[in-house]
Amino acid sequence: MLSTSYIMAQEEEEEETTKTFTLGGSVDAYFRTNLSATDVGAQNPGTSFADGTGFNLGMANLIASYESGKVGAVADLVFGPRGAAAVGGDIPNVNQLYAYWNVSEGTTLTLGRFNTFLGYEVISPTGNFNYSTSYLFSSGPFSHVGLKADFALSDDFSLMLAVMNPTDTNFNSGTGAYSFGAQLGFSGQYLNFYYDGGEVLGFEVDYTGGFDLSDDFFLGINAALATDEGNGFYGAALYPQLATSDTFKLGLRGEFFQPTIDGIDTGDIPSVLAFTLTGSLSIDNLTIVPEIRLDNWGNDLEPFVASSGDPTNSLSSFAIAAIYSF
Repeated sequence: MLSTSYIMAQEEEEEETTKTFTLGGSVDAYFRTNLSATDVGAQNPGTSFADGTGFNLGMANLIASYESGKVGAVADLVFGPRGAAAVGGDIPNVNQLYAYWNVSEGTTLTLGRFNTFLGYEVISPTGNFNYSTSYLFSSGPFSHVGLKADFALSDDFSLMLAVMNPTDTNFNSGTGAYSFGAQLGFSGQYLNFYYDGGEVLGFEVDYTGGFDLSDDFFLGINAALATDEGNGFYGAALYPQLATSDTFKLGLRGEFFQPTIDGIDTGDIPSVLAFTLTGSLSIDNLTIVPEIRLDNWGNDLEPFVASSGDPTNSLSSFAIAAIYSF
């Protein structure tokens, strides 16, 4: 990461303003193959990103930030298949673009496009332990365009309030609809609320948190419920992670995910159980991420084709990714 700072003396004032420019980001690529099924036909678990077979590109991520005193701005640009899937087509390459004002020591206002506060996982592979993503994360939203206010209520408590365009709407031209969000945090545990005025997701409540059970063992947790006039979902995921050395960690994501109709589990839509075993080997700024994933759909749904050619409700796959951060 490149960072430069300098002090500008104010002619009219004795106080000094610190100005800082920072440039960082990441690059990632991967190989994925199906173990229990053929690679023909682009069979994949159905979650976002890392969904190709063979050798594939992830994305290049460039994050530039500039801060002067109490105000600043961030331009987060993405290039490649993962970035394109994350940002959509109407604002290509722009993952985040916002300005902020630290109104006081405990209050920050942010205006622009920023990544979602919902969920355990994020768009950038540098922010996730697993390389492939969960069903909860893939159900979105990925990002928002709007205004949010962050409040540090105490050393342990935090509050965020936001008003935004509807889900997946970067330009809210003439619709008159808005979405609203709130987050209450306590010692690394977050309870999130989201209401989509565009009725894409309806209402969602989400819990995200984690606990250091020992110096080497961490347990992450995510649970969510979303209801709307069409399709909703509920589910939960656990993320136990063990550091076996200074350079290697091993983690498992176990997830249950149930799509619903009008927010109700009618029994007509099958649920899915997914388990992802992931390793993380750090070599300076390079991280090698091998993982084995098993997705199993219930209720007699058979969306995959096994190596034998017969339909099946499960898919096992292997992926290995290289992530370089700077």
